[in-house]
Amino acid sequence: MTGAPQGDEAERLVATLEGPLARLEEARTFAKPRHQAQVLSVAGRLLAVPGGIDRLHELAPRMDRAGLFAGSDWDAPANLLPGLVSGTLENGAPATVTAEAVSLLRLMAVANGEAEHPGIHAAAARRFLTRVLALNLRRFFGAPDEAARAAGERQIVVDGLFRYLAEHVGFQDVLGELVDEIWRILRQRPIQVAEVKDMIAQIAITLAERGGDIGERRLGADRLVTALFGPTTACMDDPGLEIYRERLSAMDDSDLRHEAQGLARAMHDTGLVSDYHAAFLLWVIDSEHDGMAPEALGLGATGSDCWRRHRALVIEIIRRAVRPETAQALYGLSLLLDRGILHHAPVAPALRRLLALVPNAAVAERLSISGLNATPPADLLLAGCIQVLGQPLGVGQGANPTCQSARAIAMWAQNDPDYLLHLAAQAARFDTVTMHFEGRAIRSADLPAGLAAGAPLDADPVSVTLVPHLDRIYAEMGRLCSDRNNDPHIWINPEFHGWWVGRACAVAVDVPTGALAGIEDFIARFHSAYHPAFNGGEPVTHPQPAGIAATDAAARFVGWHAITILRVAPDQDDEMRVYFYNPNNDSGQDWGDGVVVSTHGSGERHGEASLPFELFASRLYLFHEELMRPQEATRPAQAVLERTAAMARRTWAAGRQEIAGTAITRLASAEQD
Repeated sequence: MTGAPQGDEAERLVATLEGPLARLEEARTFAKPRHQAQVLSVAGRLLAVPGGIDRLHELAPRMDRAGLFAGSDWDAPANLLPGLVSGTLENGAPATVTAEAVSLLRLMAVANGEAEHPGIHAAAARRFLTRVLALNLRRFFGAPDEAARAAGERQIVVDGLFRYLAEHVGFQDVLGELVDEIWRILRQRPIQVAEVKDMIAQIAITLAERGGDIGERRLGADRLVTALFGPTTACMDDPGLEIYRERLSAMDDSDLRHEAQGLARAMHDTGLVSDYHAAFLLWVIDSEHDGMAPEALGLGATGSDCWRRHRALVIEIIRRAVRPETAQALYGLSLLLDRGILHHAPVAPALRRLLALVPNAAVAERLSISGLNATPPADLLLAGCIQVLGQPLGVGQGANPTCQSARAIAMWAQNDPDYLLHLAAQAARFDTVTMHFEGRAIRSADLPAGLAAGAPLDADPVSVTLVPHLDRIYAEMGRLCSDRNNDPHIWINPEFHGWWVGRACAVAVDVPTGALAGIEDFIARFHSAYHPAFNGGEPVTHPQPAGIAATDAAARFVGWHAITILRVAPDQDDEMRVYFYNPNNDSGQDWGDGVVVSTHGSGERHGEASLPFELFASRLYLFHEELMRPQEATRPAQAVLERTAAMARRTWAAGRQEIAGTAITRLASAEQD
C-alpha cells in the first residue's frame, strides 16, 4: 500500500470494483458466472485493506442483487448452515472466502434493516449471524494461538471480519441473544442438538476467559454450561470421564442415587444429555447398582413399568445405543419408555430385529458419514430409532426440501411406531423401500431422485436412512396423480401416511390457475371440521397432514409447506389455538402481518407450535377431514370468515386471481379424480 492513507486504498478499490459490478448487474442470467470471478477478485482485495470491510458492508446488498451468488448455495440464504461458515473462511479458495464474507455482510444488512432479501427476513438473518458468531467466539476474544499466528494474513482478515460483525451486533447482545436462542430451541426438544452443544462449548470457553465482561447474562449462560459439562456435584469441575468413573466407584448407594437423580433432572430440564450421564448409566448397568437405571433415566410410573417388563431388552439397547458419542439417545430412551409404546405388542420384537440387523453397505456408508465415523453404523441407526420414537416431534428436515418425508417419519413415530421400525429395517437391509399407492406397488430403488439430491446428512440417523426412499416414493405418487387436474396431496396424503388421514380434502387454491378458490367457504369448512365450538366438540384423535402457504416476516409468499395438525384446544387464557408440528427444524417463526408462531408459553407441549385458530386458518391452504360426523356441524359468523379471508388476501394470496363460490373439495379415491 506504499504508505497511502488507510481510506485511500479502500476508495481506490471501490472505484475499481464499480466496473466489474456494473457489468455483473447488466449481464443476463446465463452470463453472470463470467463476471462473478472478477467482482470477487476485487472484493477480496478490498476485504483485506483497512476500511474495506465497512465499504463491502455498504456494497454487499447491491452485489447480491447483481447476481454475485447466482448458481451457488449462497443464493438461498435461508438454507445456509452456520456450522459451515468457519471452515469455509479457514480453508476455502480465495474467491470462496470472499463470497462467504460478502454473504455475511449482506445478511447483516438485512438483519439491521438496511436491505431486504426475498429469501430471508431480518429476524432469520439475525438469528443466523448470532449462531455464526456463537460458533466463533474464540475469534474475537482472547489471544491468538500458534495455529492462528501460523495462518498469517488470511487469519487476520477472517478475525477482523468476525470482530466487525460482533461490533455491529454488540458482544453482550450476541451472548444474550445466543443464550435466549439456545433456550428457545431447547424448549422445542429437537433431536439434532450438535450445533447447540457446539455453541454452549464456545460459551463455556468465553466464560472462562472473559466471565467478568458479559454482564447480567452470565446466569443464563452458566445454566447451559452446567447442564452439559457439570450437571452434578461429582462432575461439576468437568474432570473427564475416567476420573468421573473412579469417583463413582468410591460412592455409596445414597450418593449414587443422588447422582442419578441430579443427572435425570438436568436432562429433563434442558433436553440435553451430558457425556457424564451416558457414562453413569453404562457404569450402573454393569455393576450391582443397575436398579438405579430407572432413576438415572428419570422415568415416571409408565416408564418404570416398561423397564420392569422389558428390562433385558432395554439394557441391551443401552449397551448398543448409548455412549458419550450418542448420549442424546438416553433422553430418547427415557421418553420412549414413558410413552409406554413397549406395551404395544409389535414394538419389542421390532426393536430386537433392529438389534440383530446388519445395514447394507451403502446405507452403512451414509450413516458413517452423518455420524462422523464415531459410532458403528448399526448402533447409530439403533440410537436414531430410539430418539425418533421418544421424540417424534423432534424430527427435522435439515437444510433439505423434504418436509413431507420428515412429517411422515414424525407421524409414524407418534402414531404407528412399529410401521416406522418396519420401514427403517427394510431401508437399512436392502437400501430400498416398497410402499403402495391405490393398490400399485412402488419400489424406491426403481425411481429417479425426488426433491432431495441425496441423503440428508444433517439430519437424524432414521432420516438419513429413510428420506432418500420416501422422497422418491412421494414424488412418484405425485407423478401418478399428474393427470387429475387438482392438488395431488388430496390422494397422496392418505395413501402415504396412513389410514387415519381423512379421505375428504379441502383446498383453497385452484391448481391449474393458482387462483384463490372459495376462500371463505374453505375457512368455514375448517372451522366445522376442527374447531370444538363448531364440530360438536370432536377432538383431533389422530395427527392430520395439512398444507400452509408459508410467508416471511414481511408476509410475502414463500412457498407451500407440509405440517401436521396435532390438536385444537384453548390455551391458559381460554383462546382457542391450533397446535401443530412443523418439520423445518425451528417452529418459532414470524409469518408477517402480526402472525408470530409460538413454541412456548401458550400451552405448547415440547415440539409443538401454535397459533390462535383464526390466524392459523389465514395461512392454511389444504386440510383433510372426515365427512361422517355424529351431528351436523355449524359455521362461524360471516364476520369471522371475512376477517380471516382478508388476512389471507393481503398476505400469501396477494395478487392472485380469485374464484368465488365454495371451496374445492375432493374425496381421495381414484374414481373421483
